[in-house]
Amino acid sequence: MVHYGHSNQLRQAKAMGDYLLVGLHTDAEIAKHKGPPVFTQAERYKMVRAIKWVDEIVEGAPYVTTLETLNKYNSDFCVHGDDITLTVDGKDTYAEVKLEGRYRECKRTQGVSTTELVGRMLLMTKAHHSNIDSSDIMTKAHHRNIDNSDFQQHIDNFGKGPKGHSPWTGVSQFLQTTQKIIQIASGKEPQRGDTIIYVTGAFDLFHTGHVDFLEAVYKLAERPYVIVGLHIDQEVNRYKGKNYPIMNVHERTLSVLACKYVSEVVIGAPYVVGKDLLDHFKVDLVCHGTSEVLTDQDGSDPYDESKKRGIFRTIDSGNAIVTDDIVQRIIENRLQYEVRNQKKEAREMAVIEAMRRREEGAK
Repeated sequence: MVHYGHSNQLRQAKAMGDYLLVGLHTDAEIAKHKGPPVFTQAERYKMVRAIKWVDEIVEGAPYVTTLETLNKYNSDFCVHGDDITLTVDGKDTYAEVKLEGRYRECKRTQGVSTTELVGRMLLMTKAHHSNIDSSDIMTKAHHRNIDNSDFQQHIDNFGKGPKGHSPWTGVSQFLQTTQKIIQIASGKEPQRGDTIIYVTGAFDLFHTGHVDFLEAVYKLAERPYVIVGLHIDQEVNRYKGKNYPIMNVHERTLSVLACKYVSEVVIGAPYVVGKDLLDHFKVDLVCHGTSEVLTDQDGSDPYDESKKRGIFRTIDSGNAIVTDDIVQRIIENRLQYEVRNQKKEAREMAVIEAMRRREEGAK
């Protein structure tokens, strides 16, 4: 997957130099070393190109980064997070460049990983929603065909350290800070002559459907200023049901802000795009995709005011992918992903144990 943890690492990497190339592996390479990918390589190429700190991508980059690869692309050094990346046989993929001093490390974004997000989709609970208490979650556990002891163990792990789990794969849950939002946001206000475009929705599991839509919206004006209104978790759950949204509002905020087509995000935007909102942000255009517009709780059209003003546009990006499609991929390959997660954590725990033994032997 491509999530805001990756975006934050790329932001840190760009700050270490002048020009950022991002090497992306093929589906075959990922399947060999990690298990089945969630997004296809074409989707991942598109997603990473849309991240605001990326200058260029390298398609089909080798899984093991060598000096030959760095030299081929005139790279002074490579950057990775402070978690470990292993080959299928348990070797460090950056061993060679580390020995030659051409490796840099950035901070991994705590609380998010592909493994953890896949876990949320497989659990089919609402435990990942913000502002929902665990006693409320437990009362609904029997509706989800989840063993209570396993479920309680999952709840007990929330917000705790990596005891008994790999610090990279283990479950983690916390709220993002304003500092992280400030780091990822552009901080630019609209200027005179900008066309202010407003879109709203859940933008859950940020994917290529979202990217293509936002790019199409961005191209509507010569000087676009795109504002994305994000609904709170409870609102999204009202109109989508099940365990949606998979990502809570804080995570969705960071995901959207990292997109180069987005200027600003309204966190907890109202479902109805009303007069006050349009006037406050001086909105010139309001856009929605080709998916069905669901009415408000009272049956009214949430875009009624913008339609009256003649500023509403339906945008066909040509990409029909929706969040449900991504979740369905996980469900269809459930056993493969469960095995993937177990193997990944086992390899990481083996490395941690080896590091612990080395430290004890050095004392």
